[in-house]
Amino acid sequence: MTGAARALTGAAWVLGVDSGGSGLRAALTPADGTPGRGQTLSPEPVSSTEPVRTGARGIDAGHFMECVLPLARALLERAGGGRITAVAIGATGMATLGEELRAELPSALEESLGVRRLALAADAVTAYAGALGERPGAVVAAGTGMIAIGTDLMAWRRADGWGHLLGDCGGGAWIGRAGLEAALRAHDGRRGGSPALLARAEKLFGPLAGLPGQLYPRADRPAVLASFAPEVAGCAARDAVASGILRDAARHIAEAAAAVCPPSGRCEVALTGGLFKMGEPLLAPLREELAGQLPHARTVPAAGDPLAGALRMAADAAGGRLRLPLDTGLLSVHGEGDS
Repeated sequence: MTGAARALTGAAWVLGVDSGGSGLRAALTPADGTPGRGQTLSPEPVSSTEPVRTGARGIDAGHFMECVLPLARALLERAGGGRITAVAIGATGMATLGEELRAELPSALEESLGVRRLALAADAVTAYAGALGERPGAVVAAGTGMIAIGTDLMAWRRADGWGHLLGDCGGGAWIGRAGLEAALRAHDGRRGGSPALLARAEKLFGPLAGLPGQLYPRADRPAVLASFAPEVAGCAARDAVASGILRDAARHIAEAAAAVCPPSGRCEVALTGGLFKMGEPLLAPLREELAGQLPHARTVPAAGDPLAGALRMAADAAGGRLRLPLDTGLLSVHGEGDS
């Protein structure tokens, strides 16, 4: 029996995938969207620390499949078997680099796992679904990168998310790069340097004269840069340069949120992503910036993370009840619903 044929028998599951600059996470939930009913959820999501490669045609679909298939099979084994009826994937860069994924993943997932329904989304959309569900508002998703997205449930508005070379202002890679620049300024004796960040950088990377050789050839440069962001936060309480970097990051994040809030009435704003786990060194200036730039907005806790959003979207796609607005780059649905 082929893999696809085996996937068409047993308990029905949906698969959510969160693909970002630091790797992939994946999880299963029952296809009916109601955990329980005698079915056992996979006890924990599974993950890979290898980011999906980007090539001449954008995000590499072949490499994506190499990364996600072992995770999907491990989840099915933990869940005691069954079939995956729908998948929702939230991927960094989907809006601008997702052409190959949209062209190749529907048939590849059907052939390998028997999947009949696929939702392909920018990671900001799965972050939105996890944070606010199907309510109008705005979500800032910040981890290695940073993007803001908002909707009135008729259309999407987005700001930033342009990658670590052109934008993602205020995100982890942006903060880490700014911190390393301050360390190098201190190394050189230039104004704007931070001896505290220089010491942290040398502890992590060794002598800084060798940093370009370590960093520039790597395909995971954004993740390496972002790995220094917690060091900036750790220095902020006693270092004016580090605290200034975080104030600038907060301003950029608030500007992106203001750009995407629906124009009518009050706006709910949720923050989601690993960047905000840095805590008060970033959150305190961010609260000030949001209050100043969005005085009529209400900051609300995110109900779930981007992986939870992907699972919700997968269950909704399987049941034909996905209500978030479709958009060529941000959210597309492929295939037939489960019958």
